[in-house]
Amino acid sequence: MTKISVAELSKDLRDAIQGLESTKGLEKVGVVTRVGDGVAWVYGLRDASYNEVLQIETAGGVVEAFALNLMEDEIGAVILGSDSQVAAGNTVKLKGVLLAVPVGPELLGRVIDPLGRPLDGGEAIKTKHTGLVERDAIGVMGRKSVHEPLMTGIMAIDTMFPIGRGQRELIIGDRQTGKTAIAIDTMINQAKQNTGVINIYVAVGQKLSKIARLVERLKKEDVMKQTIVVVTGPSDPASLLYIAPYAATAMGEYFRDNGEHALMIYDDLTKHAVAYRQMSLLLRRPPGREAFPGDVFYLHSRLLERSAKLSDALGGGSLTALPIIETQAGDISAYIPTNVISITDGQIFLETDLFYQGVRPAISAGLSVSRVGGDAQTKAVKSVSGNLKLGLSQFRELASFAQFGSDLDEATRALIDRGRRLTELLKQPQYQPFSIWEQVVSVYAVTHNLFDKVNPTRIKDAQQALISRLWTDHKSVMTEIDKGAKMTDDQTAVIAKTAAIVAKGFEEK
Repeated sequence: MTKISVAELSKDLRDAIQGLESTKGLEKVGVVTRVGDGVAWVYGLRDASYNEVLQIETAGGVVEAFALNLMEDEIGAVILGSDSQVAAGNTVKLKGVLLAVPVGPELLGRVIDPLGRPLDGGEAIKTKHTGLVERDAIGVMGRKSVHEPLMTGIMAIDTMFPIGRGQRELIIGDRQTGKTAIAIDTMINQAKQNTGVINIYVAVGQKLSKIARLVERLKKEDVMKQTIVVVTGPSDPASLLYIAPYAATAMGEYFRDNGEHALMIYDDLTKHAVAYRQMSLLLRRPPGREAFPGDVFYLHSRLLERSAKLSDALGGGSLTALPIIETQAGDISAYIPTNVISITDGQIFLETDLFYQGVRPAISAGLSVSRVGGDAQTKAVKSVSGNLKLGLSQFRELASFAQFGSDLDEATRALIDRGRRLTELLKQPQYQPFSIWEQVVSVYAVTHNLFDKVNPTRIKDAQQALISRLWTDHKSVMTEIDKGAKMTDDQTAVIAKTAAIVAKGFEEK
């Protein structure tokens, strides 16, 4: 505990403190003793709570801060915004509320900062409700097992690493490997498939030009009407970067607690941890590994634990989290990546080598995992994708040996050929999510040997031809498959017959 000596302060500050002690008392009013780098040290306010809002009275008006360090005689308060007007000697009062942000449907379609202020040039937002930035996670008895699929529209994820509503699935990889692209495609798919899921995208210290392009794309795909974009840029103070994910989660919890479904995308938690490290060092907290304070694990665990699938008694709503973590040279054993991996229910690992080989999304079949698995998968997709991950992992293992010699037995060569076709099949352009039936028929054609004579380089052409022909000739059957139930024999016969016809047009010469 730090105890401040009043004798060490300047005469003006001593007089101000003694004046408060003799009149109102230091429980309700305090004095700024020093300020710098977005942190104000306040003497007094012994009744202050953690995360309580403080009002600093400056010459230019009231500046708000929140209490983060609570010591014996002193508070370390993080200023929300610029500290240029705050000076030693300013009077500080308790606002009487914990840090909260506006929540509700009024935020849909808007681009805002973590405090709910508009950044899109639109009118000020007035909501009927507010949500606490910091809030306890729902207990075990208030939760239900994750069982409803949250379709991303990305074939490699939905078939091998399915995500369920209420799950926390980490997206991890080096910079510029397509992490944000996966998140955006997932948001687009919620609108295209009319799932009713609300998207909340929070940018932590991202380039504003990148966010502007993202918002324009979401508008173009008609996704913004069910999306909230919370933005902090690189030039924003660390306090805003720190509260951004918590504030966005409060906005998502509003929909979850009202029986709806929301998807949280944290882009990215690496920058969030760095902002917290900056604040912690300024607050004189002792640094540990990689200069992060000892409670940096708690920073992300108390954030991600708020994502859950609620029990029927609480309305059955869900909050799904897709946190993003950036690695350095693929090192997933670094401090922050290992922390978040241990908090989440699986990870989608993007490999730089695969990305530059043209395999996009560059998902590693070996290092990626979903700990919810088939419970969150539609029966139709589950029935065709059983051995997909194993086959792809075996192919990547064998392919490295195959390049050193051509003397391979027939079984190994067939396995490698199948792997090449699967790899080509799972390549997917950005902004083009697949519906359930499109994924099912594509995977079925390759895993059931129907495309075995198709040149691997023409698999994507054959896939498009198959999808187009099935939709033209058997639209009602495909609409039925799209509902996600396990396929009937009649449905598989239709796919097999059409795939065999299509394959003849793409056979290797």
